[in-house]
Amino acid sequence: MNGESEELALIEAARRGSVEAFNDLVEMHQSRAYNLAYRLIGDKHAAADATQEAFISAFNHLHSFRGGNFRAWLMQIVANATYDEMRKQKRRPTVSADELAEERDGEIDFATNPEDDPEQIALRHALSDAVQHCLDKLSLEYRTVAVLTDVQGYDYREAAEIVHTSLGTVKSRLSRARQKLRDCLQGFGELLPDIYRLKDQGTTKDDEE
Repeated sequence: MNGESEELALIEAARRGSVEAFNDLVEMHQSRAYNLAYRLIGDKHAAADATQEAFISAFNHLHSFRGGNFRAWLMQIVANATYDEMRKQKRRPTVSADELAEERDGEIDFATNPEDDPEQIALRHALSDAVQHCLDKLSLEYRTVAVLTDVQGYDYREAAEIVHTSLGTVKSRLSRARQKLRDCLQGFGELLPDIYRLKDQGTTKDDEE
């Protein structure tokens, strides 16, 4: 059974009330869900709370899933749960560099290669902190599309499905978000080798669509 078939089987079992099947779905998607919440809210504990609420909501609303892209359906719920958590806090997250370093546990966006030397690992961590600092400065609508595409790697169409808007709107928001991020990240100088620069340094396949 391939991954897609397995996921569909688990969804159907969970719809019939199987908690075990739903737990398997959680295991399949929890890392991506948590990292989306974390990058949006910038706080480890709030991200964990939002992710938990999202999975509870997903379980309670599985009957509303009509087929298609389950991951996009689930990430839309995660994003909405994170927005709700932000409203509870009644403020945009403001996180210091020291707090970001402490909250890096469980973060996966800049994966560490076991063969990397300590300097490379430190560079990745510093870059991750710089990116989060600049993401926090974006408006929520810009931040969301930037996280989905440039951090988590969704294509434009899936990002549009997650935020429930048009492809053109996603491209427009992303263009503005990238410019703001680029301006912010210039202040971090040497942390930005070519390999880590934002995607629209040239034409991408998505841009051509």
